[in-house]
Amino acid sequence: MAQEKPTFDYHEETHGEKLARKSKESPFMIIGLAGLATAVGYGAYAYKNRGSMSTSVYLMQFRVISQGLVVGALTAGMAYTLFNNHFNKPKAIKNEHT
Repeated sequence: MAQEKPTFDYHEETHGEKLARKSKESPFMIIGLAGLATAVGYGAYAYKNRGSMSTSVYLMQFRVISQGLVVGALTAGMAYTLFNNHFNKPKAIKNEHT
C-alpha cells in the first residue's frame, strides 16, 4: 500500500505580514528602517545646503557617518541578543511536592 503524501498549506505573505513577522523576530530591524529613512532625509536636506563643499567630499563624509551608525546599530543588536540569551533567562521554579 502506498503512503499518502503530506499536504502543506502554503500561502503567499503580503508585505505587511512579512514586515510584522520580521519585526517580531528582529525588533532592531524596525529601528534600522526608521534610521535609514531619517538618514536619507537628512542627507538630502544637508546636500542641498552644503555650501561650497564639493559633492564628492560631502558624499565621502556622509558614507563614513553612515557606516559608523551601522556598526553602532549592529553592536547594540548583538548586545541585546547576548543579554536575552545569556543573562535574562527565566529562573526555573522548584516543585515543592517532589
